[in-house]
Amino acid sequence: MINQAKDINEKITWQDMTTGCEIYEPGTSRLTKTGEWRSRTPKWLPDLCKQCLLCVPYCPDASIPVEDGKRAEFDYEHCKGCGICIGACPFKAIVWEDEAQ
Repeated sequence: MINQAKDINEKITWQDMTTGCEIYEPGTSRLTKTGEWRSRTPKWLPDLCKQCLLCVPYCPDASIPVEDGKRAEFDYEHCKGCGICIGACPFKAIVWEDEAQ
């Protein structure tokens, strides 16, 4: 069995392989969950949030969903922890929360 797998791998050249992490069709970026890349996590403080939604368009990963016209909890499956939303929030309703190591 091992020899069989080795024979198959030897027939594949690097020119035949697709480049990793490239998106070849629209809509597939939702399938690429990149949240595990984070080293820091933004935390939303709903009590301080005024629902101005200024953070939403600043998020480069569209990780701040809006439901029924109101900001919802982060989509942590796609949030990479860049912190842009923290700077965009005028009410300090988003703060850093360090990831557990």
